[in-house]
Amino acid sequence: MSSTTTTDSTELQNLIKRFQNYETHLRQHFPPKSSAVLVCLYQEQREDKNELRVILTKRSSTLSSHPGEVALPGGKRDEEDKDDIATALREAREEIGLDLSLVTIISVLEPFVNKKGMSVVPVIGFLLDNKAFKPLPNPAEVEEIFDVPLEMFLKDKNRRAEEREHEGERYLLQYFDYYSEDKERNFIIWALTAGILIRVASIVYQRSPEFQECKPRFWNQPN
Repeated sequence: MSSTTTTDSTELQNLIKRFQNYETHLRQHFPPKSSAVLVCLYQEQREDKNELRVILTKRSSTLSSHPGEVALPGGKRDEEDKDDIATALREAREEIGLDLSLVTIISVLEPFVNKKGMSVVPVIGFLLDNKAFKPLPNPAEVEEIFDVPLEMFLKDKNRRAEEREHEGERYLLQYFDYYSEDKERNFIIWALTAGILIRVASIVYQRSPEFQECKPRFWNQPN
């Protein structure tokens, strides 16, 4: 993480207002395949402007599911998790060492459903002081922790799309390339993770992406 001044509450209040038009989806009943991810945002001064950034991970290459891919902190629901917020926060603590007292939960979005039928709920949080966050990757699950600007998921720059087909339906998978100066390497954010971040960025910046999204209908997302 790059150093920055302590974030004041102005951006947090702005984010809360932007999400007020979107109903918080706190589920009472959970499907057998249920998970949640934490979209952890924070504000940072970059190139003479404040920008919102989001924390991502590169999954361990030894994992049986999606090894080496970029993901949001999160995972499957445990029986003791009272809701999706609890799942996302627990997983973020386990995967990246996030001190939960640093995070304010803003909203819970409607679930995405992946091709295997896993329900994935995005929980939106705001990191009040990113200087206080000391990344601690769990080596069994996470190889690297990095961050990217949220607004990049609305821009056509450094993006490509690949046409896929599922049960007779054609759709586009979005790929975003990001070079991290801190890590001195390139990361690719794609598929469901990219889809969630396009959705979040569209709400935060209150505009549609510059490109045709054409997401799969099995995600159960509105077009």
